[in-house]
Amino acid sequence: REEVPEVYRKVGQPVIIPGSMGTASYILAGTKESMINSWGSTAHGAGRVMSRSAALKQFRGEEIKKKLEKKDITVKQGSWKGLAEEGPQSYKDIDEVIRVSDKLCLAKKVVKVVPYGVMKG
Repeated sequence: REEVPEVYRKVGQPVIIPGSMGTASYILAGTKESMINSWGSTAHGAGRVMSRSAALKQFRGEEIKKKLEKKDITVKQGSWKGLAEEGPQSYKDIDEVIRVSDKLCLAKKVVKVVPYGVMKG
């Protein structure tokens, strides 16, 4: 596609797929097959498995912060509520989301990155 910068046409447009606060994120490369299979689209995140209101009923921001810090992830939050709404358990398994995207040739897995810190307003 002419919209894709020349430098990426041979290797694929970079695609950043975020996980959640406590999980990996991925950098992928777009594929020609994705143009046929999904109009050039893939997942744009892990995707929620529960609503923010359900997460607030189930999780406490303070507990999420403790769990993340045990994984050596620094956490800075504006509110405990905001942290509880976005807890890692509120999202799908990012590794599985990426595995499926890669298997279906929607995008090629390039690199997995892990969080060192989280800032939540």
